[in-house]
Amino acid sequence: MNNVMSHRGPDDAGILQWTAKDGYNIGFGHRRLSVIDLSIAGHQPMSCIDQEGHTILTVVFNGEIYNYTRLKNQLKDFMFKTNTDTEVILASYLKWGDQFLEHLQGMFAIALYDHRDERLILARDRIGKKPLYYFLNGDEIVFASELKAIMMYPGFEKIIDRTVLAGYLHYGCIRGEKSIFINTYKLRPGCFLEFVHGKCKIFQYWSSIQKYHDGGRITDSYEKIKKDTDHLINEAIKDRLAADVPVGAFLSGGIDSSLVTAVAQKQKCDPIKTFSIGFFEREKDEAPFAKEIASYLGTDHTELYVGEKELFNMLEDLPKYYDEPFSDSSQIPSMLVAKLAREQVTVALTGDGGDEFFCGYPRYIHAHQAQLLEPLAKILRGPKGCWQNSGFYKKFPFRVKAILQNSNPCCQTQIGGENYIELANTLVKGERQEIKHMVEQEYGVSDWMTRNMLLDINFCLPDDYLTKVDRATMKYSLEARCPLLDVRLMEYALRIPTGIKYKKATLKYLLKDIAYDYIPRELLDRPKKGFEVPMEKWLKGPLKEKLLEYASSEFLKKQDLFSAERVTELIEYYLKNNDKGRLSGRNFTNLVWAFFVFQMWYQYFCV
Repeated sequence: MNNVMSHRGPDDAGILQWTAKDGYNIGFGHRRLSVIDLSIAGHQPMSCIDQEGHTILTVVFNGEIYNYTRLKNQLKDFMFKTNTDTEVILASYLKWGDQFLEHLQGMFAIALYDHRDERLILARDRIGKKPLYYFLNGDEIVFASELKAIMMYPGFEKIIDRTVLAGYLHYGCIRGEKSIFINTYKLRPGCFLEFVHGKCKIFQYWSSIQKYHDGGRITDSYEKIKKDTDHLINEAIKDRLAADVPVGAFLSGGIDSSLVTAVAQKQKCDPIKTFSIGFFEREKDEAPFAKEIASYLGTDHTELYVGEKELFNMLEDLPKYYDEPFSDSSQIPSMLVAKLAREQVTVALTGDGGDEFFCGYPRYIHAHQAQLLEPLAKILRGPKGCWQNSGFYKKFPFRVKAILQNSNPCCQTQIGGENYIELANTLVKGERQEIKHMVEQEYGVSDWMTRNMLLDINFCLPDDYLTKVDRATMKYSLEARCPLLDVRLMEYALRIPTGIKYKKATLKYLLKDIAYDYIPRELLDRPKKGFEVPMEKWLKGPLKEKLLEYASSEFLKKQDLFSAERVTELIEYYLKNNDKGRLSGRNFTNLVWAFFVFQMWYQYFCV
C-alpha cells in the first residue's frame, strides 16, 4: 500500500504496526516528500511519548502547516524535539483536543491515533487541497491519500458504484463524498472523521457557507477592502515561500498566477523561478504573454513548447495517477508544466482559487442575468408548464430555454445542461440519478451569483480543479501551494460584497485592480485565448478504433455498466457529425471524452 504512493513521497518511507488494547490491529504507513526539516527527525509515522515512556499519540500527515512556527509560541509547554510541522500537529492536539484543526493553517490530510482513548481521527484541510480516501469494511477502516493504495488492501473489492457514473459523465469527475467504488469515500473538505471501536462519525469543523454568513458583509470603503486583500495575499505568499528546498511558481500569464508571481518576486531577493507551457498553435498560445510578464518582474523564467504529440503521449498515464475516472483534459498540460518545474524546484506556487473566491467565471454573469430574468421566466413558464408545449416556446434561443427550464429552487443557479444530463442518465444502466447539486436552498443566500460561487467552492474546486493539480504535481513529486486559498484570505473574501468582486461589468474586478499595482495593465488586459486539448480530433482520429472497441456491444455487455444500445447510438452519431455549436446542445465531445477516459481507467484497474 505504501509503495504504490512512492511518487507522492520519494525521500523516505515509514511503517508502524501495533495491536490496541481492544484487539484491533493498526497500521500506519507514510511516504515523505521532504520540504521542511530535511533531516531524519521528520520521519513518519511520528509518535508522542509521555513521561512514563508510554506512546500516547501517533500521526501520519501529508501537506504543510504554514503557521507552525507561530503555533510553537503558543505551545511552549511541549518539549519539541524537531523543527517539523508534523510535531506541531501532535502538540496542538494535546493542547486543544478536537479543536486543534481550527488552529492549523495549511493544506493537510491527517491520520492521528490517540492511544489513550483508542481513537482514530482522520482530518482534511478546509478547502480540500490534499486528498483523503477511506474504505469501510464492517468494523474495519482503511485510509490513504490515493485510492490505488486502498485497492492493494486484501479485503478490498473493486465493485463500481453505479450511482456516480452519470454525474461523472456530465462533470468529468466524481463530485461529493462518494468514490468510484462502493463503501469507499472521500472525506469532505473541512471535515474530520472519528473511528472508535468499529464505529464511524463525521464532523465538520469549517464551512464556507458558515463563514459567508458569520459577521455579514464587509462595509469598509473599496480602498480599505483592496488594501486589506492585498495585505492578506502578501501574508499568504510569505508563508508559502518558507521551505528548506527550492520554491518556484507556475506562470500562465493570467491574472491569478501573475499576481501570485509578482508578490512572490517582490518578497524574494533573488529571481524566483517561473514556468510556463507554450503551444505551437500560435492562435491559442499564451506563453508569450507569460514571458513578457516574467521579463517585467525579473523572474528566472523557463518555458517549454509542446505539440499534439507530447500531449498525446501523456494519455496512458491518466488512469495510473488519477485513480478515479477524471476527464478534465487540462490535466494533460498540468502534468507537463509540473514535470518542467520539478527539474528545478520541489515546491511551486499556483494561482488556484482566484476565480471561485473573487468572481472570475462567465457562468457567474449567466447566473446574475438569469436572476434578473426570473420574474419574466415565471410568467413564461405559465401554469403547469403549458408554454413548453407551444410552438412559440420551441422558437426560443437555447440560452432562454435553459433559463425557463431552470425552475427548481434547489439548483436554480446551475443553469442549462439538461440535454447532457438526460443523455448521461440514459447511457448508464440502472435508476436515473440526480446530477445537479440540490443544496442551494440550504445556503440561505439570495444572490444567484454568490450562490454559484459557493457551489464551485464546495464542489468544483475540490473535486475537479484541486484534484487535477494535486495528481499532476504529485506525479512528479512536486508540491503545489495555493496562496489564494489561505484560510485568512478565504474567510475575508467570503465576506466581501459581490458588487465589489464584479464591478463595472468586470469579472474579478478587485483582484485585477490589485494586480495592476504590480504589473502594468497593458500586460494583463487582453482577451483570454485558452488552450484546449484537441479531444474531438483525437476521438475521430488516432483514438477512433479504441473508442469503437470500448463502445462495442461485446465490451459493454461484459462490463455491464452502460446501455450498449444507447452508447452505440451516441458514438455512431458523434463520429458522423461535426456539431461545433457549443450552445446547440448537440456537441457531445466532452461527454464522449469522459466515456473514453472512464474505459481507459476501467481497463487499467478493473480488467
